[in-house]
Amino acid sequence: MRRLFGTDGIRGVANVEPMTSETALKLGRAAAHVFKTRPGRHRIVIGKDTRLSGYMIESALTSGICSMGVDVLLVGPMPTPAIAFLARSLRADAGVMISASHNPYEDNGIKFFSGDGLKLPDEVERQIEELVVSGSIDSLRPTASDIGKAFRIDDAEGRYIEFVKRSLPKGFDLEGLKVVVDCAHGAAYKVAPHIYRELGAQVTVLGDKPDGMNINRECGSTSPCILQETVKAEGAALGVAHDGDADRAVFVSEDGRIVDGDQILGALALNLKKTDQLARKTMVTTVMSNLGLEQAMANAGIKMVRTAVGDRYILERMLSDDYNFGGEQSGHIIFLDHNTTGDGLISTLQVMALMRRTEKSLSRLAEQIPLYPQTLVNVRVREKKDLAGIAAFQQALRTHDASLNGCGRILVRYSGTEPLVRIMVEAEDPHRVQEIAQHLAHVLRTEVGEA
Repeated sequence: MRRLFGTDGIRGVANVEPMTSETALKLGRAAAHVFKTRPGRHRIVIGKDTRLSGYMIESALTSGICSMGVDVLLVGPMPTPAIAFLARSLRADAGVMISASHNPYEDNGIKFFSGDGLKLPDEVERQIEELVVSGSIDSLRPTASDIGKAFRIDDAEGRYIEFVKRSLPKGFDLEGLKVVVDCAHGAAYKVAPHIYRELGAQVTVLGDKPDGMNINRECGSTSPCILQETVKAEGAALGVAHDGDADRAVFVSEDGRIVDGDQILGALALNLKKTDQLARKTMVTTVMSNLGLEQAMANAGIKMVRTAVGDRYILERMLSDDYNFGGEQSGHIIFLDHNTTGDGLISTLQVMALMRRTEKSLSRLAEQIPLYPQTLVNVRVREKKDLAGIAAFQQALRTHDASLNGCGRILVRYSGTEPLVRIMVEAEDPHRVQEIAQHLAHVLRTEVGEA
C-alpha cells in the first residue's frame, strides 16, 4: 500500500503530512541517495509553481539533497515540462517539481523526473518511499567538502523559451494571430506570454499576477469562464487556459466555447497522419476518451490505444511500443518528438500552427471529431472503500450497463490525487447519460460520501 506517492507524485495540504517540511527533507535525502548512480559530482534541478508553500518545501528539499552530497540547481517558478527539459539540458541526475497542478493554493505536491526527463517508474518511487518510511538512510551523513551546494540558474527561463519555440519549424511564425492566454497565476505566468509574443501572436494575458494564494482561483484550466468572455470581447482566434504547473492546455474557440480535449487530440492526430509524422499511425489515450474519438480515428486509418488514467501511463505505453503522440481528454498532450512529458505551451503552439497552416478556425477543426454525449460527475468521499464491495452500487452499475446495450460506456474510478470518486457516462442519448450519472452519484454519496 502506497503511503506517500499517488498517481502523480506526492500531493496534499501544505504543512500537513505528507506535505510537511520534515517529510520533504527526508524525500530530498532519499531521492539524492537513489539518483547517485554514477561516479563524480551529482546534481538535481528543483523548480516550483507560485504557491506560498513552495518556499518552505523548496528549502526543505534543498537541505535534504545537499545533506547527501548532491548539488541543487534552483530555477524558481517554471512549468513542470520545463523541469523535465532542464534535467536533460543541465545534465542533472534528476529533476523535482513542487506543484499541486490544478489544486487550490493551500495544497502542494512533489513530483520527480529522471535525468532523462521521464517520470519515475513505480519501482523507483517505491524505493524512495521505503527509504523515507524506514529511516534506513539516517546513518548516511557526508561531511566536510562532500556536502552539496545550491546554485541559482539564471538562464533557465531563456533555455526553456528557446526549447519550446524550436517545436515549430524554423522560420514559422504566428504573426497577427489573436490569442487570449490564461496563466492561472501559476508557473507559466512569465514564459507563456513571452513565447507567444516572440512568435508574432497578438496576446491578451489573464492570470499573470501571482501572489502566492491566487493560483487557479477562478481562472486557468479549471475555471475558464473569464477566458471565454475575453475571447469573444477581444475577437480573438482562440483562447488557451493553462493549469497551475502548465503541463496542460484547455482551448476556447473563436465563439467562446470550450473545445473538448478529445477533439483537440483528434485534430492534431489527423494532421500528424496527413504529414506522415504519426508513428505507426497510432495515438495513445486513456479509458476516459470518448467513443466518438475512437470512431473518428478508425475512419481515418488511425489506431487508438487506451491506457489507465494518468499521463504517466500514456507515456509508458508510448515508450514501450514506439509511439510518438498521445494525451488525455483533460488537456495533457504528449508530443514525444518534442518533450518527454505533457507540455501545455508546446501543445498550444502546435494547435496555433495547425490553425495557421490549414487556415481553419478552431471550431472547424473540432468539428472533424463528432463526440458522443458524455458527462463526468465527481463525488467527494469520506474514505476510498473498494467499489467492488459496495453491493448497492454494483447492482445499480449492472442495471445501467445492461440498459446501454453496448451503445455507451460507464467508467467509475477514484481520483489518484483527491478524495473523489469520478463517474463518467457516455451514450447516444444525452438525457440518459445525465440520468445514469446522477443516479450512480446518489448511490455513492449514500454509501461513501462525506458526512
